[in-house]
Amino acid sequence: MKLIILDRDGVINHDSPDFIKSPQEWVPIPGSLEAIARLNQAGYRVVIATNQSGIARELFDITTLNAIHQKMHAAAQLVGADIDAIFFCPHAAIDNCDCRKPKAGMFEEISKRFKISLKGAPTVGDSLRDLQAGFICGCVPYLVLTGKGEKTNATGGLPPGTQVFPDLAAMVSALLKTGASTGQTT
Repeated sequence: MKLIILDRDGVINHDSPDFIKSPQEWVPIPGSLEAIARLNQAGYRVVIATNQSGIARELFDITTLNAIHQKMHAAAQLVGADIDAIFFCPHAAIDNCDCRKPKAGMFEEISKRFKISLKGAPTVGDSLRDLQAGFICGCVPYLVLTGKGEKTNATGGLPPGTQVFPDLAAMVSALLKTGASTGQTT
């Protein structure tokens, strides 16, 4: 089984410093859903791993998060894309849980649920913590410059072997063509 793990905010949809708090605020980045459809067509199972501390901060509740994800699923299906699963951490950083990225708890749960080693599986994020969580579990890290990606790239400290792409669509094109060997490696 081929599996890819994507962050949500800043990779699939536009991010906001004020959090995505409603379905109306969830807006896909152009080309991201089509990129997921191309991954599906190439035999990839697409899983999302996303920190959602807005729940702990009481900016939105689980019902609203489910509505946001329903909108994302519906938009994806309109372009022939399928998201196999969404894993999320509802905790704030001060909770010191094991599931909040950069810790690897969500990735470990993905590995258990899908009964697959994550060694070599691509993971795509726009922040250092996204990449660190996957790297701990043996994933190959890809940084996209959407969302917080440009700032993350400028700050440095990326996991070894991280490849950098303008957006998810470019990353997927490279992955499907050449194993992403055309990305900028750090």
